[in-house]
Amino acid sequence: MSLFGRLRESLSRTTTQIVERFDEIVRRADEPEQRSRPVDVDTIEALEELLIMADVGMPATEQIVNAVSTRARRGEGLRDMVKDELRGIFAASAQPIPNGTTPHVVLIVGVNGTGKTTTVGKLANLSKNSGQRPLVCAADTFRAAAVEQLEIWATRAGVDIVRAREGADPAAVVFDAISSGRSRGRSPVLVDTAGRLHTRVNLMNELEKIRRVASREVPGAPHEVLLVLDATVGQNGVTQAREFMGAAGVNGIVLTKLDGTARGGVAVAIAHDLKLPIRYVGIGEAMEDLIPFSPDDYIEALFQETW
Repeated sequence: MSLFGRLRESLSRTTTQIVERFDEIVRRADEPEQRSRPVDVDTIEALEELLIMADVGMPATEQIVNAVSTRARRGEGLRDMVKDELRGIFAASAQPIPNGTTPHVVLIVGVNGTGKTTTVGKLANLSKNSGQRPLVCAADTFRAAAVEQLEIWATRAGVDIVRAREGADPAAVVFDAISSGRSRGRSPVLVDTAGRLHTRVNLMNELEKIRRVASREVPGAPHEVLLVLDATVGQNGVTQAREFMGAAGVNGIVLTKLDGTARGGVAVAIAHDLKLPIRYVGIGEAMEDLIPFSPDDYIEALFQETW
């Protein structure tokens, strides 16, 4: 199955809720007699309700419906207008992946339970399959199960792992991993960090220490700080991301468990509210179920035409 097909399948719980209703709205709005006048209140309210139900969020929803109200006077089709506005939202959040001296260092951060450790393993597999030589770093030294879990994923992916004894200084483990990556020609170095809340000052200070150590060893590092968000928590994930942005220097999002939620519209809220690019999405539990995020494929899957 193509990446688009896999993404479309993973969004099925979201699209099941919105596609039929959206088609009804489109049919009404695109009737010849309706196109000759501004979109009526009922159509706007129905569209607004639909977007909120999909967890697009109020700020993005308001932008979309306001734009639709204005553009509809020119006789444009509703489906095309909504898609265009969504493309604009994602375009405004797009950022190139930072480049720098190798090894390319990627920190994976977030709260417990979002899928950080499995994301590191899947990302290592994705990197290897694209021709890179990744190295995994187990910097969650407080939870022994995390290191063991990461070792399993690293073995499955066929990549090496740098780890230390339980309770070791995470920054020291990152230092060792970067040194190892440089000497062995491995890149990217993918760092699994401990789950933490932004309110835990000591843990956020530890994360800052990791970033300082990385920056001393490699200019520009960490090149990516990817925040892993659980799509099933919807708008709460946006709140988590906002709190992590300043404290952890987050510059990209990994949205996991997209296949297990009807709140798939939260990707729009992330792009609109946070202006952060979504780099990858998790669409299942298998090793191959982490794929690069394509806004165009996402939009087409979410607002597919069925009539």
